[in-house]
Amino acid sequence: MSIVIINAITVPSDSGDELAQRFAARAGAVDGQEGFEGFELLKPTDGRDQWLVVTRWRDQESFEAWMASPAFGHGHRSAQEREGGDAPPPVSVSSEVWTFAPAGGSQPQDG
Repeated sequence: MSIVIINAITVPSDSGDELAQRFAARAGAVDGQEGFEGFELLKPTDGRDQWLVVTRWRDQESFEAWMASPAFGHGHRSAQEREGGDAPPPVSVSSEVWTFAPAGGSQPQDG
């Protein structure tokens, strides 16, 4: 059964565009990881300051294997760092990781 991992990132309102750009710069970095099923970056539209990074994995073990892999560290470094430069300042204030499993119920159907 799939699991959903959500990283809720608290971002000051003036840093949201920078966060989106950083995610766009590393788009696809996790795509080939065993057990990875999907990714979405969700920005708030209701005045909140939390952005959600939503990933879906085949199972908890696949997610944990990715976190322990060199690909995780590489994917979380900036382009400047990968080229030997300094890390840019963080855009987030804090983050929390939430784990969920689908609870069943109805699935969307094509109309």
